[in-house]
Amino acid sequence: MAIHKLRHFIGEIAALVDADTAEPELLERGGHALRELIHADDWLPDAFAQPSTERYQQYLLYADVQQRFSVVSFVWGPGQQTPIHDHTVWGLIGVLRGAELAAPFTRDSDGTLRQAGDEIRLEKGAVEAVSPRIGDIHRVRNAYDDRVSVSIHVYGANIGAVLRSTYAPDGLNKPFISGYSNETIPNLWDLSKERRHS
Repeated sequence: MAIHKLRHFIGEIAALVDADTAEPELLERGGHALRELIHADDWLPDAFAQPSTERYQQYLLYADVQQRFSVVSFVWGPGQQTPIHDHTVWGLIGVLRGAELAAPFTRDSDGTLRQAGDEIRLEKGAVEAVSPRIGDIHRVRNAYDDRVSVSIHVYGANIGAVLRSTYAPDGLNKPFISGYSNETIPNLWDLSKERRHS
């Protein structure tokens, strides 16, 4: 298991956040780093790629100690989808396995939501950005009805603790805090295993 790739990615995002990088540059450079991470599928521990028949899973992989960013794996069972929802912070989504369909939404002047164009198909290796600045409301679903898809997300907060909203088509919002599907996180810091194998 090449967990060092996740550790390296976290270091790259931390450096961008530490430098107080402006959001457009952070999303561009962070997106490049996420593409590098998802280019190979040999680092995500199996425990953080397990689907559930009940609903999609959001596994915490890392949360910055100051909660400035977090990294999660989303695991989509066949046909599973989110409700229409927002994030309230910047985010990057990269597809590690399978494919996803993302439907962007916009709010009309009367407050109702409407889908803003066609669903966007994100294939393995694709990266998409969200934020209140560029578009923050969408619905995401597994593109497949017969297999699992997995995506890696990085957000500008401890996303499982952020008060966000889901939306009905008429624009009425319902507050929610997503939490996480796991009780433990990957051990990124046991370098002894890597040194034994080098």
